[in-house]
Amino acid sequence: MVALATSGQEEGVWLRAERQTVGRGRMGRSWVSPPGNLYASTLVRIRPNDPPAATLALVAAVALEETVSAYIPGKAALKWPNDVLIHGAKLSGVLLERAGDAVVIGIGVNLAHYPTDIERPATSLAAHNAAVAPEDFIETLAEAFARWIECWRGQGIDAIRRRWVAHAHPTGTPLNVRLPDGPAIDGLFDGLDPDGALILRLADGTRRVIHAGDVFLL
Repeated sequence: MVALATSGQEEGVWLRAERQTVGRGRMGRSWVSPPGNLYASTLVRIRPNDPPAATLALVAAVALEETVSAYIPGKAALKWPNDVLIHGAKLSGVLLERAGDAVVIGIGVNLAHYPTDIERPATSLAAHNAAVAPEDFIETLAEAFARWIECWRGQGIDAIRRRWVAHAHPTGTPLNVRLPDGPAIDGLFDGLDPDGALILRLADGTRRVIHAGDVFLL
């Protein structure tokens, strides 16, 4: 998809792989998707009046949550910045990569299988009695993503942020945040700031704004 982005491909195109063996997740992790799971990517061309490109992570998250909820209503929740969880276990991952005026958005979803050898709980749609073919899931996802991109451009990040918070784990949820250039810190989820950054309420009552980090539920 990066090659298409740099060659002038218009936004709205989606690519799907049947399986992936050398994928990349956030923070440099590997992401292996066996047959039956979804690995897909799309691209968005950044326009002069668009919200900040980094907030596309929230757009992808709300589109994913909406799609998952179409198959298993009432079970999915969002964790900052773009993970979809089911009962606290990770279902999907999103990775953004800039390529000139484009942002490539890679999305992996555990539809049929999930890993058991990772440090955090994971799950799949199949584990919750939802048998979904990748080609069906991506069709629903692409429609949802197109709607939320239109909202992002037309109404701004605040509309996306409000939808994200409404479908996230509750305010006050204990979190551990591993910062990319510092120690891990614990705190309570206290929403998102106007730019979509994570707000963490610390033990002394102060609020810390997190722009990058790896978040774990406690």
